[in-house]
Amino acid sequence: MNHQPFENWLLNNIPITPEQKRDLDSHLLVCSHCAALVETDRVLHSMKMVSPANGFTARFQVRLAAQKVVNRRRKILGSFLFIMMGLALMAWMVSPILATFLASPASWITALAEWGVFLLTTLQASAQAGVVILDVIQGFLPPFAWMIMISAVAGIGLLWSVSIWRFVRVPQGV
Repeated sequence: MNHQPFENWLLNNIPITPEQKRDLDSHLLVCSHCAALVETDRVLHSMKMVSPANGFTARFQVRLAAQKVVNRRRKILGSFLFIMMGLALMAWMVSPILATFLASPASWITALAEWGVFLLTTLQASAQAGVVILDVIQGFLPPFAWMIMISAVAGIGLLWSVSIWRFVRVPQGV
């Protein structure tokens, strides 16, 4: 049985049209669930509101402030323990490599120099290969095709920056 519109009308206490009222009354005759909602609503509205005991607000605010302090301390302690355990685990995992690394400074200095030379020569070779490829491709494509490709890349960049802007911006109030 479809309770959705009837539950919305009953639970939200929204004004309904006479036709909706007629539909609701006929539904209440056959649906015990919705009839129980009406009865519960009637009982709740007939109850008298009891005012809180004197000093309730002050006690609640003091208890809330104490709970915030406890939660803040718990978060700080948990973060500290998490970071310390992570550092301990990382030190345990890196200790064999670090021991051999610090045992012989000459080997890691030469390895660093070799890596720098490798990186520099790789970048130079990639730049030269890129220049050759661009010279070859330039002859195959007419200028109009280059304009289309550059426009497509610019459009994709614009869409990318707009999407980042939409995801990152903070909505201002109403």
